[in-house]
Amino acid sequence: MAVSALSHSPLHLVAAALFLLTTITAVHSIGVNYGTLGDNLPPPAQVAQFLKEKTTIDRIKIFDVNPEILRAFAGTGILVAVTVPNGDIPALTNVDNARRWVSANIQPFHPQTKINYILVGNEILHWGPQNLIDNLVSAMRTLHQALLLSGIKDIKVTTAHSLGILLSSEPPSLAKFRPGWDKGVLAPVLQFHRETKTPFMVNPYPYFGYSPENANFTVFKPNKGIFDKYTRRTYGNMFDMLMDAVYISMKKLGYGDVDIAVGETGWSSSGESFEQPRCSVENAASYNGGLVRKDKTGRGTPLMPRKRFETYIFGLFNENQKSGPLSEKNFGLFRADLGPVYDIGLLREETAAAPVEGVPRPAVPAPAQDGKKWCVPKADASDAELQENIDYVCSQGVDCQPIQPGGPCFSPNTVRAHAAFTMNTFYQTSGRHDFDCYFSGTGVLTETDPSTGLCKYVS
Repeated sequence: MAVSALSHSPLHLVAAALFLLTTITAVHSIGVNYGTLGDNLPPPAQVAQFLKEKTTIDRIKIFDVNPEILRAFAGTGILVAVTVPNGDIPALTNVDNARRWVSANIQPFHPQTKINYILVGNEILHWGPQNLIDNLVSAMRTLHQALLLSGIKDIKVTTAHSLGILLSSEPPSLAKFRPGWDKGVLAPVLQFHRETKTPFMVNPYPYFGYSPENANFTVFKPNKGIFDKYTRRTYGNMFDMLMDAVYISMKKLGYGDVDIAVGETGWSSSGESFEQPRCSVENAASYNGGLVRKDKTGRGTPLMPRKRFETYIFGLFNENQKSGPLSEKNFGLFRADLGPVYDIGLLREETAAAPVEGVPRPAVPAPAQDGKKWCVPKADASDAELQENIDYVCSQGVDCQPIQPGGPCFSPNTVRAHAAFTMNTFYQTSGRHDFDCYFSGTGVLTETDPSTGLCKYVS
């Protein structure tokens, strides 16, 4: 009765609205894939404590239903996505088997461990065999039914797809799913997601599209962008282009309303000689740091503006027992001793203050004496480099109207002046981290306000 009386109070409504707004804005959507193919990794209990106390990472995804990990994350508040082993898929098309699987692998840990997703296999269409592909949708539906029959309504069922499901991705407007998979498998999968209000999960890796010619485009550095003449949108990075290609392909099947999540994406910080110059700490920090900045600013893609994707970076650790070339062992954000390979703004401030090997600039800058800094071009930056900065920033949804003719910052009409305004706006709206003013080494922070006359720089 007291609650009912309070519900008529305007002050109560304001307080409730403020509480809801605070709760919403506090939610993160950057997670990590927690792989365990290493003989030197810390125990799960130590990992759980580290993530909770030292980082802002609020969700993990694992590639099995490891009971030790599920127990370790109990009570931490960190969301845990688990994965059904590929070989279990055919058996899970039977509801009794699905209920037994839920009883053995989910119920002993839920809800103490906040399991948010069950992924039915991993990249089934990419790897096969056909028997798993044929049973995928049925297993997803039956597992969803088994959860409901067990009284569990807060765990979503999905599966992750490699972008091998796309026939093409460039330009995004001409993208479409591969024939055969489109209507035969992906349309039923998307119908399931629509009915259950669950996300279609994809694994975009600009890493695999890297070349020295498009290096900046793949790792969120300033570049001239790619123009899609059919949608008249300009893409400043490959991640946005791949995500819009997925979206267009979904729309062509009639499922543009289904949400999209990113199950895996990342970049290797070290590789063999034949994997250079792609694999480096600088490229890995730039790509993964770009993802974090996108999430913090809430910027979406050219076709999905202001869309914030739930994203799981691959991966948490460097895994020394993974097969393949050296690059496969070096996708981690952290070393086995829990030290950062590089910092992209996911460490809490007291942790990030420690120096990080191989990264010359801190992720969180020390505030100026008056609490304000501005980002401007370095004196030796060329006009060509600064024009790339302008093109990149303006392609990311930043308001560039002030530097257009008639705008308050159009004069002086020079590349350097326009670059200063746009670079600073990007820095200020992206979180004010030092790396937000890096611009491939052409940006520098100053404590002197560069505003002149009517041209006021954001601070």
